Formats: sequence, C-alpha cells, structure tokens
Amino acid sequence: MKIKYMALVLIIAALFIAAPASAGTKYLSGDPIITVAISGTNEFSPGDEVTIPIVIQNSGLKEMKITSSDIVDRDDNPDMAKMVTVDLLKNDAPVTVKSDPQMIGDIAAGSSTTVNFIVKIDKNAPAGEYDLLADISYQYLNYAEQFGTDSIRYYYKTVELDQELPITIKPMVVLEVSNVTTDSLNVGTEGYITMNVKNVGSESGKNAVIKLETVDGSPVIPTDASVYESVFEPGEEKTVVFKASVSDDGEAKNYPVQVVVEYTDYEGETVSSDAVTVGVDVGGKVDFEVVSEPSVLSPGEKGKITIQYENTGATTVYNAQARISAVDPFTSNDDTAYLGDIAPGEVVTAIYEVTVDDEATLKTYAIDTEIRYRDALDNSQISDSMKAQVVIEKRSGMEILTNPIVLTLVVFIIVGIGYFVWSRKKKNNE
Repeated sequence: MKIKYMALVLIIAALFIAAPASAGTKYLSGDPIITVAISGTNEFSPGDEVTIPIVIQNSGLKEMKITSSDIVDRDDNPDMAKMVTVDLLKNDAPVTVKSDPQMIGDIAAGSSTTVNFIVKIDKNAPAGEYDLLADISYQYLNYAEQFGTDSIRYYYKTVELDQELPITIKPMVVLEVSNVTTDSLNVGTEGYITMNVKNVGSESGKNAVIKLETVDGSPVIPTDASVYESVFEPGEEKTVVFKASVSDDGEAKNYPVQVVVEYTDYEGETVSSDAVTVGVDVGGKVDFEVVSEPSVLSPGEKGKITIQYENTGATTVYNAQARISAVDPFTSNDDTAYLGDIAPGEVVTAIYEVTVDDEATLKTYAIDTEIRYRDALDNSQISDSMKAQVVIEKRSGMEILTNPIVLTLVVFIIVGIGYFVWSRKKKNNE
C-alpha cells in the first residue's frame, strides 16, 4: 500500500516539473494620447442654447512588450487613461458654459467616449471664429516596480492638458426693443402700439419685415402688424407703429406681445430672428352710465324723456349717438339723439319725445338705451345696453298746472283774453 502511494506522489511531482511555468507580460512603452473634438456641427447662432457633444479619443499604442515566466501581469497598461475628467471653458468665446466638469472614468487605447456640455450663446455675440477650451485631466501607469515573483508596485503619473475647440458664430439679426407706448389701446377697441426696434446683431437683414405677434392668452390681437424695411443694418434703429385690437374680455393692465423680424440672410435663405417679448399698456373698457333722475310722465301724455350719460371709460369717444328702445306702453318717432364727442368723465344730455299709452300701468319702467360711437381709429363701436327709468303716475290738478305744455297754453289764453279786452276797450273809446 505504501509503495502505491509513493508512486502516485512521484507521478504528480513529475507532471509539475514537466509543465511549463505560466508567463507574465509587461509593456515597456506606449503612453495615452488624448485628443478632443466636437461631434457634429460647430456653427451656432446668437441666442442659441445648445448641447455640444465632445468626443474624447485615446489613440495611444503599445510599442514594446516583454513576456516572461518571472513577470507578474500588470493590472493596468501604460496606454490606459484613467480617471479622465473634462471641463469645458469659454476661453475668448461670447458664451456661457452651463455644465459642470464631466467625470468620464477610464479610456482604453484605441477607444473613445462622448460627453455633452450645455452652452448658451450670448444673444449679442458678434459673428466670427472662436475657441472653446477643453481642460482634461487623467492618470496613466508610468512604470511598475516588481519585487520577486509575487508582488509589484505601481507608479502613476497625472497629466493636465488643454485643447482648443473651434466654433463659429453665424451672423444674425438680433432685436432690441425699447420705448414701447400705446395710443387709444383700450379694452374692446383698436389702437396703436409704437416702439423702437434696433438691430444689435451683426447681420444686414435684407427684405426685412418687422412683425408684431400675439402671445397665447393675451387679449391684444395685432391687426396691422408688419413693417417692411429693404435693409436692416447692424446698429440701425427703427421707429415702428402697429395697429392692434383688444378683446372685450381684457382688463386695464400690461399685456405681452412679441416682436420678430423675418429677413434674407447672407446665404440667401429666409430666416427669422429670435422673438423679443415686450409689454404693452391696455386702458380700461369704454363704458357709459346713466346718471340722470327718472323722468315722470302720466298715462296718455305726450312728453319728453331726459337722459344724462356719463363717459365712465378711459378714453374719448367720437360722434356718439344715443338711442332708446321704446316698447309698450311707450311709442316714439324720435328715439335717437346726437351727443358728439364725449371725453372721460364728461356728462351729456339726450332728450327723447315719447307718447304714453292711455292704459299704461302706474309704475316705474326701465327703458333700454345704448350709445353708438367711433373710436380713435374711426371704427364703429356700440356700448353695452343701459337702463333709464321712467315713472308713470297719475298727475294731480296742481301737477297738470305745472306741466310746461299746460303752462304754455295758459299763457297763450291769458294773452289772448288780454288782447281781446284791450281791443274792445279801444273800440268803445273811439
């Protein structure tokens, strides 16, 4: 039994002696070679906020290696870029880099990775060629020191390098809007919007059309909203006037509108500038109120209704005409009255002649009345309907005597009687 066991041990030992030892490998040269480049277009327009993809490439090569049974394999190769970090700097470019430095990790030789940076191009950036700066940091295995056949010590080297990334900022018309004023722009009417529009960009816009555009949710609606300029040069400022209306559901406050210019660029393409949002002041609604006391009439009477209207709105109205709707128990052949121009706060008077039905119920009636007028742009407008009160009551004898028509008749009768008496007395004296 001992003889068989010893024979097995000898066989196993012989196999280990006959088997070749495992060989290790080390590389004597070949460092990482890191380059960066922008992937895709590098042309941008003023005001753009863009995502710029940057490719980091390691083109390092292994130049010499040694393989031997007494070499311990290295965990890293000398051409491996480790713990790579990239930061994008604006350098001399008129931009704002909005992304923080990017930690990438390891990049093996012959491979690459892409990172994205968000960049805002200044809206007034002059056209031209600029360089962004990629600030790159990484480590690589500089050399390794082996101790015996079972241990190794690594020595890494840190590399800091900067590489320029060229970009092009295209010429473009860029708008700057100032001195925005309004005239007769009130709720429910049409008015003017005047502003100064300046080209602060670097492009000469040919066949330029400056446009006023509405903003979602705003009651300000452009009606004559474009101004043509054959050439809009850099630094040139234009005073433009637009027409706009305000819907009836608006209020007296400041509302946004947008200004944009459409033009032919240096490449012959039709393009539009970035829109500029500005605020415009809207005045209150044109409105009227009946401020007179109720008129008093009696059944069967043909009399006059006097109604006073006050312009409680914020703007003057022109060529105003008032009218009433004479319904039972009233009839009228004179249901309109000319009021003329009415300034804010002004009170005007209209007189209408009506006839009251003999069987009219004694009570207070509300007669519908409204005013038709012209706004500042000569558009025909009509007010909301108002109510004017008329009291129908039975007049007493004294009230009849105080009626202007009755008094007039009494005066005529008295004068007639006096004349008759005077004539008789004169004739008798003769």
